[in-house]
Amino acid sequence: MLVLGLETSCDDTGAGIVDDTRAIRAHVVASQLAEHKPYGGVVPEIAARAHLDVIDGVIDAALREAGVTFADLSGVAATTGPGLIGGVMVGAMAGKAIAAVRNLPFIAVNHLEAHALTARLTEDVPFPHLLLLASGGHCQLLLVRGVGDYELLGRTIDDAVGECFDKCAKMLGLGYPGGPLVEQAARDGNAKAFDLPRPMVGREGCDFSFSGLKTAVRTALEGRENTQAFVADMAASLQAAIADSIADRVRHAFAMLDERGENVTAFVTAGGVAANQVLRARLMQIATEQGAAFAAPPPKLCTDNGVMVAWAGLERLRLGLTDPLDTASRPRWPLEEIAKA
Repeated sequence: MLVLGLETSCDDTGAGIVDDTRAIRAHVVASQLAEHKPYGGVVPEIAARAHLDVIDGVIDAALREAGVTFADLSGVAATTGPGLIGGVMVGAMAGKAIAAVRNLPFIAVNHLEAHALTARLTEDVPFPHLLLLASGGHCQLLLVRGVGDYELLGRTIDDAVGECFDKCAKMLGLGYPGGPLVEQAARDGNAKAFDLPRPMVGREGCDFSFSGLKTAVRTALEGRENTQAFVADMAASLQAAIADSIADRVRHAFAMLDERGENVTAFVTAGGVAANQVLRARLMQIATEQGAAFAAPPPKLCTDNGVMVAWAGLERLRLGLTDPLDTASRPRWPLEEIAKA
C-alpha cells in the first residue's frame, strides 16, 4: 500500500507519502510563517489563500521525492477537520479531485487522529495506550484502544497549551510561533525566578486549564522592562509551570486507568507542543515511574505535516475504512466522535 496524505488545517501545507512497511517515502511542508508573523498569529483568510497558492506544487514535490506517480497510489487521504475551515477545504478538495480522477479510495482524516497515530508509524506503538495530545488548538488526554476508538479522559476547559505559549511569547516580545521561542529563551533562565500558578494541580480528574497562567504572566509583566535576563527567567518559569501542570494531569490519568483495571503499557505524546524537550523529559520520567513505554514522534512529525495524515489514512484503508467524495469538511470534529474501526 502507498498512500498520499494532505494536511492544510492551519498554517502549514503538507504532503506526505508512506507505505505499509512504515517507510516515509516523501515529506514536504510549505510553511506560512512569513505571512503570519507580522500579525503575531494565524490569520484564517491569509492561510486559506496561501494553501491554495502552493498545494499543487507541494503535491508534485512529494511525488517527485517518493519517485512515484498518481498511478502508483493505493489511496488518497486528506485532513477534513478540525481546523480553519477555509484551509481544510483546500486540502480536502485537492485530495478528492485526485481520488475522483484516478479512481482511488478517499480517506477523510481527523487531524487529531493523524497526530494520535503518528507514534505507530515511528515506533509501532501497540493498542491500547494513553495519549497526551498537546498543540496550539488542543490539549487532551485520551485512552486509545484502536483506530477510531478513543475515550476522552480530560481536556482543557479554556485555552490550549500551545495557545498559552504563543500568547505569553507575544507579551514577552519573543514573536511567533511562541512555543519554540519560549523554549529557546528559557535555556538561559531561572525556572524558579517567578512563582507562577500551576493550574488544576491536585484537583480530581484529568482536565487542563491555562488561561489563569496567561493572566499571571501578564500581571508579572506590569511595570517591568523586557530585558534579556527578565525574559529568560519568565520563559523558564512559564515552561516549568506548564510542565508541572501537565505532569500532574498525566499522573491522574494513569491513576484513573489503574483504578479501572485498564492494561495500558505505553504512553504517547503528540502534537506541536510535544516537540518541547523539557516537557518530553518530564513525561518520559512519568512513563518510567508508571512502568509504561514512552513514545513521541520526532519533532518534525509533531508539528502539522502530510506524513501523519498519510499514515492515518493507511491505517484506516487497510481496515477497509474509506469515505465518499461528498464527505463534508468540518471546523470542529472531536476525536472521540469519529467512526470506530
